[in-house]
Amino acid sequence: MNLSVTDRPLRLDLPVRGMTCAACASRIERVLKRLPGVDAQVNFATERASVRLAAGDAPDVQAVVDAIRRAGFEVPDARTELAISGMTCAACASRLEKVLNRLPGVEATVNFATESAQLHYPPGTVSEARIIEAVAGAGFTARLRGEAARAEEKARKAAEWRAERNRFLISLLLTAPLLAQMPAMFFGSAEHDLIPRAWQWLLATPVQFWIGLRFYRGAWSALRGGGANMDVLVALGTSVAYGFSAIVTLLGRMDLHVYFEASAAIITLVLMGKVLEARAKARTADALEALVRLQPRTAWVARDGALAEVPVASLSPGDRFVVRAGDSVPVDGVVRGGQSALDESMLTGESLPVAKAEGDTVYAATVNGDGTLRCEATGVGADTLLAGIIRLVEEAQGSKAPVQRLADRVAAVFVPVVVAIAVLTFFGGWWWGGAATEALINAVAVLVIACPCALGLATPTAIMVGTGLGAQHGILVKNAEALERAEKLGVLAVDKTGTLTEGRPEVTDVHPAPAVDRDQLLAWAAALESASGHPLARAIVAAAGRVPTAQAVDTVPGRGVRGSVEGRAVQVGSPAFLREAGVEVPTAEAEALAAQGRTLVAVAVDGRFAGLIGVADPVRSTSVAAVARLQRAGIEVVMLTGDHPATARAVAEAVGIAHFEAGVLPADKAQAVRALAAGGRRVGMAGDGINDAPALAAAEVSFAIGTGADVAVAAADITLMCSDLNGVADAVELSRATLAKIRQNLFFAFIYNILGIPLAAFGFLNPVVAGAAMALSSVSVVSNSLWLKRWRPSR
Repeated sequence: MNLSVTDRPLRLDLPVRGMTCAACASRIERVLKRLPGVDAQVNFATERASVRLAAGDAPDVQAVVDAIRRAGFEVPDARTELAISGMTCAACASRLEKVLNRLPGVEATVNFATESAQLHYPPGTVSEARIIEAVAGAGFTARLRGEAARAEEKARKAAEWRAERNRFLISLLLTAPLLAQMPAMFFGSAEHDLIPRAWQWLLATPVQFWIGLRFYRGAWSALRGGGANMDVLVALGTSVAYGFSAIVTLLGRMDLHVYFEASAAIITLVLMGKVLEARAKARTADALEALVRLQPRTAWVARDGALAEVPVASLSPGDRFVVRAGDSVPVDGVVRGGQSALDESMLTGESLPVAKAEGDTVYAATVNGDGTLRCEATGVGADTLLAGIIRLVEEAQGSKAPVQRLADRVAAVFVPVVVAIAVLTFFGGWWWGGAATEALINAVAVLVIACPCALGLATPTAIMVGTGLGAQHGILVKNAEALERAEKLGVLAVDKTGTLTEGRPEVTDVHPAPAVDRDQLLAWAAALESASGHPLARAIVAAAGRVPTAQAVDTVPGRGVRGSVEGRAVQVGSPAFLREAGVEVPTAEAEALAAQGRTLVAVAVDGRFAGLIGVADPVRSTSVAAVARLQRAGIEVVMLTGDHPATARAVAEAVGIAHFEAGVLPADKAQAVRALAAGGRRVGMAGDGINDAPALAAAEVSFAIGTGADVAVAAADITLMCSDLNGVADAVELSRATLAKIRQNLFFAFIYNILGIPLAAFGFLNPVVAGAAMALSSVSVVSNSLWLKRWRPSR
């Protein structure tokens, strides 16, 4: 992604994250000024770096960004999303993608189905104005996409569809008389002209040059940009048919056919296909539109002792609002008063209401039950969970699956190859058959039968429907590549706590050592565990009658914690952690508790064993069925846990898992995942997305299980809004259904062109029939994708 000296901007304004004080800013300045030809000023308050690059030997932008990152700070890539108008087929998207990727530092993906472009680039390398200018230079129109522009974009597309439909109806009206005489054309030239040729010419001309003007404009833009698209094929094919007919009419050659009906019918049928295609493509985005519509427009806030209805956009974090019975929650917040139950099915896919009381989190667009809640706003506008889901779905719908690469390569050379075949058809047919007219018509049929659109729509339309369906069922897919990888999953590694179990452990057994009081044992343990957010720690704190203050607390991740409590040296952790410190833990007692499925927490005071605490985390009621579903799908489920082997065995047997690894520390889970992948199978990892982050990163497909705004925008490949392993099975089923549709679409698109072009070249297809087939091919692909909407999880 290096930039040439001529392309490189001389002034950069870079955002910098990770600075904690003015000294950080000074350090970044020193790092940057060490680069030749670079002068920099870093502002800690605005968290931005102003960089000037001298002409000549100064480094490129990427080198500046890399220097900041090596210094330990983050320079986030800039991201721009554009709505693109004017693309008519996959070749347009392929050409525009090449144009945008020529911009300095830009990595662009153009999606024909969503009519959008996503660009990532080092900040400061290129402006949005220059990007839009490059799109215009390629013959298209670009608009920035965003929350405010969504409604405007939808209205614009609706207006364009209505205009397209009206043009089609006018074209159909003008073409209908010409089509009425088509049955007679098969009986010879004498019977062909049921309508005088002058009238045929008069009817065909406005269709060719007024209705068909869009094809000429599109062809000119493509050729001017150095490429070719479907418009080139339609414009070339219809112009040849129309021009030949016009010349024959002017010369008065009654012995030769005229093909005004072919040129007019091709344009009319292609327009019909575009109208149907646009309507069908709009339906592929229904799921996303449904999510957008969930966002409430107003909120009730308490002002001057009365409730006032205000626009949601006016709320800020910290504002207090009221959710009445039956209302939707306007923004993300925390309950500060009242009790009720909320329907969160639109976010999680779970139908059962969730009880809410003071201190609980509520999310925008969830529906309140019978109670009234008084809440404090924590996330508004683009920071709500719903907004994060919408962004994630939009990004996934705009991404490309690896399976699309072949179609992209074909689309890039499709039109030139078809034109070459048409030329060969004309000259070869003329030489072989001796009839230039027939050879010309066969060449026209070749031009209009070919359809790069079907290739371009095959993958993205299925991805749009699949990711939208996923969002409706609480499955958030990061990108199309993750969806494709999930389809081939062979092994799934799962965490135990919070994935197979409820994640809400409770203290069930307290076994103090002789001369140690039970409550005192819990108090010592709770004192050290009170600073931890681990579920086991919370269970011990909840069970303790009192929680003394601990000093000099030192945590050993995955092992335990030690510190000073009331002047005593206390250690709390796994039995192995205490044994490593020389503390003797009774083996028989520990094994007996572990065999009952208890997680063991051992306590030592002043270097002596003080007792054992048994904590039980009940297995989820859905885990057995979820594991069975995954196994029926051909996926081996492996449990990785840091727990005692006997405890791990008890849980594994309870849920039907044959292979498990116990005593695995969080840092070692990643290595365990890599070891599973050594057998050549595709390995996924399911965990809570926090403690299991290294293992999730090591897996080919990562599933973050759990709800919450932080999880919704996590780095996992697939985020499951419900805390249930069934969500992984749902995601695998959805990925397999989506990829099956993609393969059906690609097969149809390829076989259509592979069979259609030779049939046209050898004279087995009339140009009008070829035009109808071309018009319907794209519609068929999109319609097949829409069948995916019938998918439902098998549970």
